[in-house]
Amino acid sequence: MISVEFLLTSLVVVLIPGIGVLYTISTGLFIGKRASLFAAFGCTLGIIPSLLASVIGLAAIFHTSALAFQNVKYTGAAYLLYLACAMWRSASTLSLEKEKSQSSFAAVATKGFIINILNPKLSIFFLALLPQFVSPSASQPLVNMFLLGLVFMAITFGVFIIYGFMASTFSEFAARSEKFSLGIQKIFSGSFAVLGFKLAFSEWE
Repeated sequence: MISVEFLLTSLVVVLIPGIGVLYTISTGLFIGKRASLFAAFGCTLGIIPSLLASVIGLAAIFHTSALAFQNVKYTGAAYLLYLACAMWRSASTLSLEKEKSQSSFAAVATKGFIINILNPKLSIFFLALLPQFVSPSASQPLVNMFLLGLVFMAITFGVFIIYGFMASTFSEFAARSEKFSLGIQKIFSGSFAVLGFKLAFSEWE
């Protein structure tokens, strides 16, 4: 049931830089390797509501109701713009801390979770992707779709960890270079703003 085609398709989709990737990379760069693990975990958990909505058919609402899609879309866009403004205003020379509190890691994971649950196109993506890899003759198609979704989440988590860990290797260099530190934080801030505006002006289908 879990075909090579599905695994390759999922890997390509996850590898494409998006909001979750950007958030995980910025976390690994600015906070550290361990924090990027929590960012990847939060972003992965944020997939669950979209997966559930898709499997039970609730995502179809976004296809038929412009208002429903726009409400979620604008909320997500506003949150991204909030993150962009917060990062821009707090941009400063990095100061690496080897130990972070449990509450800080929880906040990192929560932000990642919110980023994904406020992306309405994620549920539409699952609604379009998963049925293609479920056989019409399957005895339990819903169970198969859930299993495919869990595999997709596992791939997402693994790829995001790699992204975050790779970014964290540059954190010490960023901490030593004030110009690089400030510049890269503003670049990430601008990227969140661009993604926020892109989501705000996206169309429902």
